[in-house]
Amino acid sequence: MNKEANTITLNTEKFGEIEISKDAVFDFVSPIIGFNDLKQYALVDHKPDSPFKWLQSIEDMELAFPITLCSFFGIDYQFDIPDDEAAKLEITSGDDVFVCNIANIPSSNPQGATINMLAPIVINIVNKKAMQLILKNTEFEVRHRLFKDESDG
Repeated sequence: MNKEANTITLNTEKFGEIEISKDAVFDFVSPIIGFNDLKQYALVDHKPDSPFKWLQSIEDMELAFPITLCSFFGIDYQFDIPDDEAAKLEITSGDDVFVCNIANIPSSNPQGATINMLAPIVINIVNKKAMQLILKNTEFEVRHRLFKDESDG
């Protein structure tokens, strides 16, 4: 397969014109909350060595969610994927799963960044199916702080 046949060129609001591999595109079998009509996204690097990436919509060039991994911040984050949701993603092994969380990074105060641990993005890296999973019966928060406030001690 030649290079051009395996890439997509996007003219995004945030990054300008970028080329991404078709292999980097994920199909959401259950949408991100509030974005029911948008089904395809790709991961885009923020900066080299950054703990953040972007989940860029393929269908809306103005929409990109900052995402990160809890492990980058030393957060122990484990949960079970309900069988019906695992079936939608066709998960056959835990090794096939990539989990990330949408971040909220205030431009006025990046140290006030939070992540949504209640509704992680779950991706089957084998078949490229993804979903935002709403966790039930959990103590996880929608706005979990990434950095300690100096007043927290």
